[in-house]
Amino acid sequence: MKRLNDLPPGARASVVFIEAGHHAYHRLAELGLLPGEKLVMFNNCGTGPVTVCVKGSKLSMGHGLAGKIIVREERDGC
Repeated sequence: MKRLNDLPPGARASVVFIEAGHHAYHRLAELGLLPGEKLVMFNNCGTGPVTVCVKGSKLSMGHGLAGKIIVREERDGC
């Protein structure tokens, strides 16, 4: 398992756990980032926001928040 902000662009993963407080957890849930949800890393250049594709939408967040999202990278190439 990795933190979301450790994924390279193009990587596919599933959300496993969110290590955030009540407010941040519910905000991420409103955006569609819940445990079990699949995503694709769109942009993670080390500076600026992390951008992921979830349910056909692009979501951007800071590295701090992205570091609270634990994911399991999918390696099957699907």
